[in-house]
Amino acid sequence: MHAWEQIQQTIEFIEEHLDEEIDMESLAKTASLSPFYYQRLFSRLVKKPVAEYIKLRRMAKATEAVLQKDKRILDIASDLGFSSHEHFSRTFKGTFGMTPDEYRKNPQTLNRMTKPELLLHYTLIDEGVPLITNGIVLEVNRREIAEPVYFTGVKKDMPIQFIDGIESGVDPLDTLWQNFHEQKQTQLGLAENNEEIGVAYPCLEEGYFSYFAGAKSIPEEVPNGFMNWELPPGKYIVCSFEAENFEALVMDALYKAQQYVYNTWMPNHNLQTQAFCAERYASHSLETTNMEIWLKLI
Repeated sequence: MHAWEQIQQTIEFIEEHLDEEIDMESLAKTASLSPFYYQRLFSRLVKKPVAEYIKLRRMAKATEAVLQKDKRILDIASDLGFSSHEHFSRTFKGTFGMTPDEYRKNPQTLNRMTKPELLLHYTLIDEGVPLITNGIVLEVNRREIAEPVYFTGVKKDMPIQFIDGIESGVDPLDTLWQNFHEQKQTQLGLAENNEEIGVAYPCLEEGYFSYFAGAKSIPEEVPNGFMNWELPPGKYIVCSFEAENFEALVMDALYKAQQYVYNTWMPNHNLQTQAFCAERYASHSLETTNMEIWLKLI
């Protein structure tokens, strides 16, 4: 068994026992490692210490449970292994910047710790061959477009940690998309069913990236506060993938697909791409369960 498979076994164990006390000795035994080497290997592969990972996965589960208004916050705290309502509320606020009660009264899309699928770092698939893992189906192909594709929308600069899949907090991209959808027809006159795109690209300010959210359009002058973006002609690597629902698509599957293409697939094919990542959707809406990542080859 490979080392990553030993750690993945413990990740699955943690997921199944989030409502129980989880001790390091049991995890290390599951991985057939000493506690010392287990903790070192886990931190290297998951990018978080074991205890912090467990806390953040519990908080990820808490975001779902808190929205079930027929359950008391105290009962949710107990179900997730917290000793008191106060301890649970303090941990929730430290993670997401608001208490469970505040979140229940005013739900928002939250970034949360994604459960890793380590095989995506070590499994190489051929072009056109689907890879299926834990509710995600993805496939990598090459495509070429002869003419530019134009989009109109809005842009926001934000800290890089919001795209690494391991930080928690309110999701600023969801707010950007909501603002765009509110103005898509009224301010821009774009059809509701126009293809939509989200593009991450370098920002001049260190530690930040720019993100564009928009819909397919024609190149023309736009109102103040909006901008045009062009998907240039050329050859692309396209990663198509789908998930069980929209939330899983944009919160978990998107991060895992990006990691797979950037860290596993392209390096193993000796390919490099330009410094932007385009997410293409039929619509960035709750009905959508599939999308594509477009990366332009250099």
